[in-house]
Amino acid sequence: MSAPTGKRRWLTICAITASAGLVALPASAAPGKHHNSPFGARTLTRLAGERQHSIGGVTPKAKGEGGDGGNEADEIAEGADQYAEARTAPGVVAPGAYGAAWQSLTNLSGTGGSWRHLTDKPYNSDDPRYRDIDSNSSGGSGDVTGRMAAMAADDDGYVYAGSAGGGVWRSRTGGGHWQPISDRLPSQSTGALALDGAGRLWLGTGEANTNADAYLGSGVYVLSDPHHGRFSTRSRVGGDELESTTIRQLRFGGGKVWAATSEGVWSHSTQHLSGPWKLEFAPNPDYLPGGSKAADDSAAYKNITNDIAIDPKDPSKVILAVGWRSGDDYNGFYSKVGGSWQRITSGFGDLPTDAHNVGTVTFARSADGSRYYAIDQSPAQMASNPDSGLEGIYGAASPFGPWTKIADYKQLAADGSALTTSGYMPGVQAWYNQFLTVDPANPKHVYAGLEEVYETKDGGATWSTVGPYWNFTFPCWSIDPGKQTGDCSQTTHSDQHGVAIGSYHGKSFVYVGNDGGAYKRPVNGTQDVSGHATDWTSLNDGSIDTLHYYSVGVGKDPAYGGVSVTGGLQDNGQSVLRGNDKVMGSNFGGDGGDTLTDPANGCNIAEEYVYLSVQVTQNCAVNDGSWTTDATKATSYNVAPADNATSEARFIAPLASDAKSSSTWIAGGRHIWVQTHGYAIRSGSEWKSVYDLGAGRSATAVAASGGKVYAAWCGPCNEQGFARGIAVGNADGTGWHDITLPVDGTVPNRYLSGFAVDPKNADHVFLAVNGFSRHWTEGPGAGVGHVFESKDGGTTWTDISANLPDVPANSAVVTANGGIAVATDLGVVYRAPGRTKWQRVGSLPAVAVLQLKLSPDGRTLYAATHGRGLYTISVRDCG
Repeated sequence: MSAPTGKRRWLTICAITASAGLVALPASAAPGKHHNSPFGARTLTRLAGERQHSIGGVTPKAKGEGGDGGNEADEIAEGADQYAEARTAPGVVAPGAYGAAWQSLTNLSGTGGSWRHLTDKPYNSDDPRYRDIDSNSSGGSGDVTGRMAAMAADDDGYVYAGSAGGGVWRSRTGGGHWQPISDRLPSQSTGALALDGAGRLWLGTGEANTNADAYLGSGVYVLSDPHHGRFSTRSRVGGDELESTTIRQLRFGGGKVWAATSEGVWSHSTQHLSGPWKLEFAPNPDYLPGGSKAADDSAAYKNITNDIAIDPKDPSKVILAVGWRSGDDYNGFYSKVGGSWQRITSGFGDLPTDAHNVGTVTFARSADGSRYYAIDQSPAQMASNPDSGLEGIYGAASPFGPWTKIADYKQLAADGSALTTSGYMPGVQAWYNQFLTVDPANPKHVYAGLEEVYETKDGGATWSTVGPYWNFTFPCWSIDPGKQTGDCSQTTHSDQHGVAIGSYHGKSFVYVGNDGGAYKRPVNGTQDVSGHATDWTSLNDGSIDTLHYYSVGVGKDPAYGGVSVTGGLQDNGQSVLRGNDKVMGSNFGGDGGDTLTDPANGCNIAEEYVYLSVQVTQNCAVNDGSWTTDATKATSYNVAPADNATSEARFIAPLASDAKSSSTWIAGGRHIWVQTHGYAIRSGSEWKSVYDLGAGRSATAVAASGGKVYAAWCGPCNEQGFARGIAVGNADGTGWHDITLPVDGTVPNRYLSGFAVDPKNADHVFLAVNGFSRHWTEGPGAGVGHVFESKDGGTTWTDISANLPDVPANSAVVTANGGIAVATDLGVVYRAPGRTKWQRVGSLPAVAVLQLKLSPDGRTLYAATHGRGLYTISVRDCG
């Protein structure tokens, strides 16, 4: 359960040590003792970093015992930053790069053949088969899909869900039975959805939750008949002014639509949709594209805007909420005085106006305009308070105040929250998790979303946690595989982003979007004695697939025939799809990074969390939860290399097995690690460091074949002095050396993201390069090209990009016939053996494909998309 950004939240259970590297259990979980404590091999370390505390007798595992040792909110931000670095280094990418790449890709000739959607089925995060020590199964989220950034709903039963990376989806049945309606757009990243008074659906592309450049959008689109139509490029509003921005909110007033973007606040007529957008306000215009400081390292953070509050009684009265989550001098609230925008410095009552305490802000108002509400995240709190970044929730009779604080994190924690532990309390990720809405029928009935869902029916005098983070901490929870989540009611997935209220068959529902997809409950639903809702329904029925995969693994299913397919996901753990499954299960919780799967036995799995925290299982992590009373019955083991404990690996670190020996694994952090015990490994001490890349460097890609190992690295990895390189050596530790890359830029000075080794010749290797060429990237040595070939073990390289579009390349595989397939941020391309030109494989939407793998027999290509699940295609169909 967990972002950008992602996370694994486990409640780490430590006390007695078990053999073979097992995470140990607390005394409260010893045989014969009642145990209602949360479980999972990593949670408290994830949630509270190194702070020592206890919950119900559970003691957090110390840094280095399989956790990452950091606060989850910080990790989400770092994960987003690293994802963006790979695409922007060594400098700043100009607007329009993705749009141009999409146009070029769609103009490529096709290979023939069609992708088969593999994950078009429910994904049960509480699958009773997988109650192992590293699983979050039984937490209560039920069926999940990928992160939803925005929601909209009307009173005719139509619901719209906007995914962070998988486009916009429509339900005609009050949720469920979904259809994608934005596949023809060049961006599948949703920032905002809004229905106007005429019933038109407005889409702002570019997710603003993490500000990762990979999620930049292509502008604002409008659908005049959302009940039946689909978005197209012809439905874009205005020109290209908002291309390559993120859009956090769309608001309407005075015949205009207002957009809060990463490049200021803009407006446009809602009647005349052509013509340019008007820039209403940018606090630092010199940092905008074309400005004198546009190439500055901090330009992306100098004009962040969050929301707009418009007085319906006088639409000329507007409040702008402006500011970067980590704080900047320009943060604050602005209104127009004498024709110019001025910072508000007083008269707001309890709601702060100083730059240190105004960060990410969300507004909401009642249907009758009598009440306004706001959530404020404080940069100062985020920097100094380990428990929460929430300054508060506020109410007012006017957007101009005075505002009264109606909740803070301590009050919310005391009102049925699952987050009552020092170091991880409500609002700890308030810069990432926010929504706010008011019941149209009751101006005092408010839903607020942070990590959890909160409800007040009296304007904030009292609150209930109707959607707790999970159920592990509550007395009603048990690990019993005969129940979904003990005697607790189902909750939502954690990390809230979008909300809407609509009706179906005359009954009003609240719809929430979060890191686990979409959920609903009656607006005036029921609660138990703790204030937890008893009537949440998951809307993730398998017809919607927005799963954000980082990786995919394939192996023969030892029990059911066919293959078992697994993959690591942003905030939705590790999915496993057995040979006979109609429903996918989750056998590891939190974030799933890279994946290794034994081709001969798909239940032999190594799953990476973040920062090279690796777990291994040899039975698909099938477990009935009996490990809670007998530690020896756990079937997953922490085997992290030492760079995990020293924080010297990237958020999603590279992990690979030797193409000729599945028992030889390579892992990359600061060091290149090798272990030769395969899936029988039981301890991180079994890894051997074979090469030190050097202080400040970390591996970005590894590959091995027949004992020869390739490793790419970066350090520094951001635009401030970005550097990259390649090291080559042997798995036994001999022959290691740095490759001297030519100064002529043959291999660009950009992020090196993947290797593909020829299975017939280990000295024949291909290199995938991320980012954009110097045409789009302003930075030293950005160069050109995305795929390079070496026939002498990496000593010299040749650019073979030819007609390949200028689009970030993420990974590559060499097919049995000598062809090469490359995963890019906008789909998959293929070069047939003996050819020099590239072709587009199938017709996926404009979604990032982060990894490719081949089936055990080499006949099928598997693609892990970051927003639309897993797909397969026959290699024969590729050409």
